[in-house]
Amino acid sequence: MAKNKSTPETNEEKDVNSVEINEDIIEEQTVSDDTRDSDHEVSPSEQLSIEKDKYLRLAAEYDNFRKRSAKEREMTYSNARTDVISKLLPVYDNLERALKMECADESFYKGVEMIMTQLTETLNDMGVEEIPAIGQPFDPNRHNAVMSVEDPELGENVVAEEYQKGFTLGDRVIRFSTVVVAN
Repeated sequence: MAKNKSTPETNEEKDVNSVEINEDIIEEQTVSDDTRDSDHEVSPSEQLSIEKDKYLRLAAEYDNFRKRSAKEREMTYSNARTDVISKLLPVYDNLERALKMECADESFYKGVEMIMTQLTETLNDMGVEEIPAIGQPFDPNRHNAVMSVEDPELGENVVAEEYQKGFTLGDRVIRFSTVVVAN
């Protein structure tokens, strides 16, 4: 018994047959479109107008697709930047805490200070800014109040203390400032 193996010629024949079938489908669709319009004969100028309208709609649809794709790419890039920056903020916090601690080794302290300066410059280059807090009016869109205190020297709803710095990237808040508000 001989096995029936596919040869390149039979594969090409299958491709040709599938193309012919697709052409038959297209012809059937054209015929069905023509039978609907058989009541009303379309002049060449009307046909041109119809085809021009189809072309303009297709061009507009493509333009909308292109704009939507560009906007999606921009949002993906922005979200990725925000995600990476938010993962770096705990490192910033730890370096800030390390600089507040007393250290007997001056060269070690200087090294931590240089790392903090480099991280701060990198964040600034990326467009990240600290949210001003102490002495500023409380803004629920930028600050997260965890406590309130009575302080006659400060006005009402003024930030008295900052527990954790907040950051923005453009208009977008990456992390809210954790603050104490004076009443």
